[in-house]
Order: sequence, then C-alpha cells, then structure tokens
Amino acid sequence: MKRNVLIIALVLAVPALACAKKPKKQVVEETPAPVVETVVEEEPVVTDECMQNASLFDQSCKNKQYQDAYEPWLQVYNTCPTYTKAIYSKGAQILEWKYNNATTAEEKKAIAQLAMEMYDKRIKYFGNDPKYPEAYILGQKAVDYCAYFPEDELKLSAYEWLKKSVDGMGMNSQLKVLRSLAEVSHNIYKSNPEKYAEQYIADYSQVSGLLQQLWNDPASKNANDAGVLKEYVDGLFAVSGAASCDKMDDLYKNYVTTNGMYLEDMLKLMKLYKRVGCTDSEVYFAAAEAAHKLQPTEESAAGCAKMSMKKGEWKTACEYWDQALSLIPEDVVDDPRGEYLYNMAYSLFNMKRYADARSYARNSMESDPAFAGKCNLLIGLCYASSQPFSSSEYPAAKAAILNKTVFWAAVDKFQEARKYADCAEIAANYIATYSKFFPTQDDLFFNADLFTIGGSYVVGSWINERTTCRAAK
Repeated sequence: MKRNVLIIALVLAVPALACAKKPKKQVVEETPAPVVETVVEEEPVVTDECMQNASLFDQSCKNKQYQDAYEPWLQVYNTCPTYTKAIYSKGAQILEWKYNNATTAEEKKAIAQLAMEMYDKRIKYFGNDPKYPEAYILGQKAVDYCAYFPEDELKLSAYEWLKKSVDGMGMNSQLKVLRSLAEVSHNIYKSNPEKYAEQYIADYSQVSGLLQQLWNDPASKNANDAGVLKEYVDGLFAVSGAASCDKMDDLYKNYVTTNGMYLEDMLKLMKLYKRVGCTDSEVYFAAAEAAHKLQPTEESAAGCAKMSMKKGEWKTACEYWDQALSLIPEDVVDDPRGEYLYNMAYSLFNMKRYADARSYARNSMESDPAFAGKCNLLIGLCYASSQPFSSSEYPAAKAAILNKTVFWAAVDKFQEARKYADCAEIAANYIATYSKFFPTQDDLFFNADLFTIGGSYVVGSWINERTTCRAAK
C-alpha cells in the first residue's frame, strides 16, 4: 500500500515539475537590415527617329546652317544622349551660333546654362573617351564659360576646370585652353596680388613651358601659333607686376642651358627680360651671350655689352657697343642709338678717355634728346675728372690754377643737366660739390692778367669751352 502511494505521489509530481516556471532566455530581436534598392539607370534607347535627327543636324552643321540644325539636335540631345559624340562637338557649334544670335539677356542666359549642362552630360556619357577624356571636355567647358558669362569677372569656376584640363592634357592641350588659363589666372592675380602671386607665377610657368615645347616640336602643326601665343603670354606676365627679377631667374635659371642652341628662343627670352626691366640679370646676360655666338644682332651685342659693364670690363664693353651700333637695322622702329651711344660714352669715361666719352655723349643726345640730361652730367664729370694742364707745359702754380678752371666748365654742364627732371636732383648735388673747387678769390686776384671775375673765359686744352669766371664760395 505504501508502495502504491509513493508511485501515485511521483506521478502527481511530474506535472507539477513540468509546470514550474523556467527562467526566460534574453532574446535580442535583430533590426532587419534596410533593403537597398539598386536603381539601375536605363540606357537611353536609340530610336530610328534619333538616328534620323542626328543625320539632319550633322548635315546642317556641315553646311553651317545652324538654325536648321538646332531643333533636330535638341531632340537627339534630350532623348538619346549616348548615341554619338557628335551631339556634343556639333552641339557646341550650334549653341555658339544661338548665343551670338540671341536678342535678349534671358535668351543668352538660357543658352549659356544649356551649354554648361551639355558639357556635364558629355562627361557623364563620354568622359572615358581615350582621345577626348574628361580633362579635354573641361577645357572646352571653361573656354565657353568665359565667353558666355562675361559678368563673372574672376571666373573662379572656369579656373578650376582649366587647371584640371591642362594638368590632364599637357602638351595635348588646345591653344585656346592654354590662353584662357593664362588670362583667367592673370585676372585672378590682379584682383589680389598678395594672395595669388605664387599661383599666377606657377600657372604662367606651366603655360609658357608647354607653349615652348609645342613651338620647338617640328611635328606640331600648331608650332608657329604656339610661338605667337607664347609671346603674348610672356607679355601678359611681363606687365603683371608679379615678375620680379628674382622670380624671373627662378623660372628661367636652367632655360639657357637647355635652349641655348635656339637663336629665336634666346632673343625672345632677352625681349621678355627687357620688358620686365631685368636686363642686369645673369640669366639675361647668359641668353645674350648664347644668342651672340649663334648670330650676332644689335640686341645680343647690347646684352653682352651690359654684361661687360656690370663686370667692369670697360674695353670689352666698348667693343660690344661698337658692334651693337653697327648692327642696328635700317628699318628699326624704336631706334636704340641714343642709349647705345650713351653707354659707349659711359664706358669710355671709366677708361679715362674723356675726350672720346664727350664725343659719344654729344652724339647720343643728338640722336635722342631724351638722353640730354644724362649726357650733360657725364660730360660735366669728364671735365671735373680731367687734369689737362701739366706742370711739364706750365709752371706748377699756373698749371694748378688752370686745372681749377675745368670746374667752371663742369658746373656749366651740371646746370644744363638740372633742366631735365630725371637729372635735376643729382645735378644740384654735383653743382654744390664741384663749385667748392673753383679758383679762390686770392687765385683770381693774383692772376688778374688771366681772369676777371664775372668775365668770359675759355677753358683750354681738349675741353675748349667758353665759361664765366667765378670764385669759390
């Protein structure tokens, strides 16, 4: 009986155990990952109508009938933009015609915006073209932007596109793109020289270097045009104010070494340095020397002469100035004779050949009156520096007083030079300095047979100038 009771108890306990509360498991519900729908842009369908319209606008463009080309072009552009690159190359021609013939500002603005959109669409569909990649397209876009948005003075957006284009295309850059980069960079620099000077110099260096390569490339069909454009870009740089002589030298320090065998290159470099006012630069001298060895010209001879003057090689300078004078073309536009004759006179002065120096100085101001002030100063210094009266010809006391008379003639020339604004200050200083060396009151009193204060007197020897007797103050 006990055994049965135990079994019954066990049986009753089983359901109780089964119904006992079990500890709940911590169930972490995972947030389902968002369903990302991949949007596959459908390739525009090329229809028969597209092909027909493409043929129509293509033929109209060949005949320069852009008005007839516009509508079929716009249909193809909007409905099947992947059909052919001609949509974009011919589209640029069509939109240019539309813009130039637009009659209202609103119409021009709409066409300009359509042109910019067209270039973006070309990059989207044809940006990987091996011959005309994205960099090429950006260059075209930038050039058109400059034409279509004249109200944007700085054109910073165009600048970014131009930089990417030239960086990507290099020597394959179109000349109009290179020109635009030079011009836009120049305008940005002028807006804030302190901020953009380094950027402009780098851009100029890049553009000028590429044009130089194109110009020197015998295989380039654009070589001559590149040379002409380089001269324009160089001129733009020269007048920009960014071109200090030190910066110029940094840009061109290796130029003569790599291009010294090309006469035209050296002459152009000399011309650039001359326009910037850096003719005392070692790079300028090196270019002049290289050019002179290839083919002497008046400009190369003048460059070598200036180099010799800077080194104090006065005799060599005279030889080069003599060559420069003999090589001046008969049909020269800006005759440099006045300058060359003056520099010849200055070189002779430093060789103590005073009479010859005076002769060249007189010829200089006769050739170019703009040098009259400087030439009179130089002649005055020739007189003041000479001691033409020797004790071997005169008694020592008389030679001494006669040598003081040269300062009358010298000061006369300084007074003449003071009439010219560019020489007035230095002439006044010379007058004050050299008037102190006039004969004294005692000199004039004890040589009354020679001098009368306020009277006329001819300074002798090679000077042979009539002057007025004056006592030192």
